[in-house]
Amino acid sequence: MIKHAIDIQIPFHDVDMMEIVWHGHYVKYFEIARCALLDKIAYNYMQMRNSGYAWPVIDLRIRYVKPAAFGQLITVHAEIVEWENRLKINYLITDKLTGAKLTKGYSIQVAIDNRTKAMCFESPRVLLEKLGIV
Repeated sequence: MIKHAIDIQIPFHDVDMMEIVWHGHYVKYFEIARCALLDKIAYNYMQMRNSGYAWPVIDLRIRYVKPAAFGQLITVHAEIVEWENRLKINYLITDKLTGAKLTKGYSIQVAIDNRTKAMCFESPRVLLEKLGIV
């Protein structure tokens, strides 16, 4: 399916007194990778809005395997794994140098019709077109 990976060097402002990444920042790393992935299929948040849909995150899961630390270079992998009724993206954060698994998780988004504010029970055609399915 559609995949993308980005590298991030852990900045000082993301770490605690022990120079370990604060757990909440992993959501930001997922978001950065998700935005890059959506750019890759030409369906970023502005394009979503312009197509008539909002795509709020309704579920987010994170499993912390090993901590990331100040100055560490990480790779955030994002992959679209479901698209029919919702948009599910899996994430894997690895150490750039060793490939060691640090964190994994997923996010789930659903389409909301911007006009009616109703949740769509299947993904709109525009997403399927962007994914090259129809």
